[in-house]
Amino acid sequence: MSIALVRNPGEGTFYRYYDSVQEQVVSEAETHGAVTVLRLTMRQADAPPLHRHSREDESWVVLSGRVRFWAGSDTLDGCDVHDAGPGAYVFGPRSVPHTFQPLTPTADVLVINNPGTIEGYFRSVGPADARHDTDHAALLARYGITLLDDAPRS
Repeated sequence: MSIALVRNPGEGTFYRYYDSVQEQVVSEAETHGAVTVLRLTMRQADAPPLHRHSREDESWVVLSGRVRFWAGSDTLDGCDVHDAGPGAYVFGPRSVPHTFQPLTPTADVLVINNPGTIEGYFRSVGPADARHDTDHAALLARYGITLLDDAPRS
C-alpha cells in the first residue's frame, strides 16, 4: 500500500548549510532513495558555482522572488540564461552544467534531486561563515559533482 507524504512549510527538518538554514522537506530515506527535496530561502550570496551533476537530475520550483538560471556550458559566459518568477518550474538534467541566483534580495525555492543521494553532501558540509564550495571539491566529487566556473555575482 502506498502512503502519501504531505509536509507543509516549516514541518521538515532544519539544518545549517554554510551560513544559511535549509529545510529538508522530504528525505531520501522517506522515499527509499528516489528523491530528496529542500526548501531554501536563498540570498544572492548563496549562489553555487557553475557545476555539473553526473548522478541526478535536479529541478527547482520558485516559490517567491525571481531567480536567474545559467545552463548548458562549462563557463558562465557560454551558458543560456533564463529568469524564473513565482510558480516557475525549471529542470536541469544530469550532466548539464548549471547554477542559479536570486535576482531579488531573497527567493524561496524548492530544490528537488532525483535520486536523492546528494542529500548526504548538503548535510555533511555543516555551518560556516560563508560559502566555500572549492574547499569541498573532493567531497563534491564523491557525490559525482564537478565545479566548473565561479558563482554568479550580483
